[in-house]
Amino acid sequence: MAQLRQDYDKFIGKDAVILVVGPEKKAAFQEYWSNNQLPFIGLPDPRHRVADLYGQQVKFLRAGRMPAMMVIDKLGKIRFKHYAESMRDIPPNQAILRLLDILNEELLDVSSSVYA
Repeated sequence: MAQLRQDYDKFIGKDAVILVVGPEKKAAFQEYWSNNQLPFIGLPDPRHRVADLYGQQVKFLRAGRMPAMMVIDKLGKIRFKHYAESMRDIPPNQAILRLLDILNEELLDVSSSVYA
């Protein structure tokens, strides 16, 4: 999450919303968010409903749920997904920011053709 916080303004500048889903209960999640002053949205998911819905992997030998990252476009379609093997296996912000540029360009192309 520190990686996302570093470039938070860049994500916002690309009209993105960051939502982090975690397995903790609401009180623990709120405390963590407050203590770390995270600027993005946090969603506690102690029953793993959202994590299961999006196929987040569980590896008991690696301390539970593995990180997953998804980019969902404005129409609700998953445009990118990455299921990590560890906390180090997370796509760099620059790659996600480039993807957002592509998705925003596609949206502009579709919008301009609708009004042409």
